[in-house]
Amino acid sequence: QVQLVESGGGSVQTGDSLRLSCAISKRSSSNYVVGWFRQTPGKERERVASHIRSTGSTVYSDAVKGRFTISRHNAGNTVDLQMNNRKPEDTAVYYCTARREFTPSDQWPYWGRGTLVTVSS
Repeated sequence: QVQLVESGGGSVQTGDSLRLSCAISKRSSSNYVVGWFRQTPGKERERVASHIRSTGSTVYSDAVKGRFTISRHNAGNTVDLQMNNRKPEDTAVYYCTARREFTPSDQWPYWGRGTLVTVSS
């Protein structure tokens, strides 16, 4: 079982930076892919970034590429999302999620409760 707890949400102005953190608790020694998704009312959840622990590989959506950075710390038990040059369209609830490596990339069985980020113009 994997537990994920997000922190760091809040309100910022356009162009400001914000860092989200995800604390990961798990019993298994398996490697996990950790991702950040976001969702706004009336829209589907959108994958923002993901990080593969065994290779250090990262993937970003086109909407955030060049502005957001995902990184892993604390022996892999913390995953941060550094968000720079924020835009109003980045306003959303951000969720931390995880799946075991080598499982389908569209199936994320573990989710945090989410943290709200608002960007005002």
